[in-house]
Amino acid sequence: MVFDSPRFDLQPYAGFDMARYVRRTYCSWETAGWQSLLVQRFEHVAVAEDMELPGAADLHLVLPVAGRAAMETRHDGRTTRHTWAPGRLEMGIPGRPVLRRYRATEAMRSVQVHIPRDTVETIAAQLGGRAVDYEALAASLAAGDPLIEETVRALGSLGEGEVAGELYAESAAAFLTVHLLTRHARNPDSHPHSPSPSPSRSRSREDARAGAAIAMMRDRLAEPVTLAEIAGEVHLSVYHFVRVFKAATGATPYRYLTRLRVEEAKRLLRGSDLPIARIAARCGFAGPGALSAAFLRQTGARPSDYRSGHRNS
Repeated sequence: MVFDSPRFDLQPYAGFDMARYVRRTYCSWETAGWQSLLVQRFEHVAVAEDMELPGAADLHLVLPVAGRAAMETRHDGRTTRHTWAPGRLEMGIPGRPVLRRYRATEAMRSVQVHIPRDTVETIAAQLGGRAVDYEALAASLAAGDPLIEETVRALGSLGEGEVAGELYAESAAAFLTVHLLTRHARNPDSHPHSPSPSPSRSRSREDARAGAAIAMMRDRLAEPVTLAEIAGEVHLSVYHFVRVFKAATGATPYRYLTRLRVEEAKRLLRGSDLPIARIAARCGFAGPGALSAAFLRQTGARPSDYRSGHRNS
């Protein structure tokens, strides 16, 4: 695969008051002189209100490496929420500005990688010529990808004393792009003259969206979460999301979320001395009664009996 090395034409954060929100501790442009891939490390402020992030022209990967925070992101009147936590990859949609707010419980750090959009679209053309659906790419990646995570982490670990020239940067950009497009992209099926995706590709896409939804549910077990919020996280209408999720998992989103909450309650009942009221709150139930009813339906036992049985055994 051969392509001319694209260059970044603009600063990716044009219009963003960087000094107010982050401190940059590494930049591959400045340290390594790279032009075909931008890798940066950041330390973030603990609290941000109405932080306006301009839409980057390129494909933007964010890997948190320290800290936890409840993130709220707003775009075009729609609000989505997710948890910032180490290892939880996020991809920014090129050209999409967002408004974000958060409050961290501990120091936040991240590695961020920018791949020029020209690189992405050149490689997409070589892989078959399909237009890149960046929203579907972001939704699929949100379910996790250990290879991308470790690659971004490795790029972020490069220090000033290490020598890695432009060929290394070009190779890393190409590798990340080919993997993203091969593993996470989908063929657009909205154009009337586009061939229909195969059943296996459709199933893979639906499984990826269901996986991203499940990741969000796990992140927010203790919080009230609406069907609209989960559907928004994976860029689907509520109706379409329910259909896709049930086809992929065999359960409705509500039943699946309840199952996850009961499983977490079982873990806490076995491994902690927390009162049942505290466990109910930590697992997203309105109170001990709601936990007991859901627990009984799913396991056939009440939480107190379940705890006693496991202690006796």
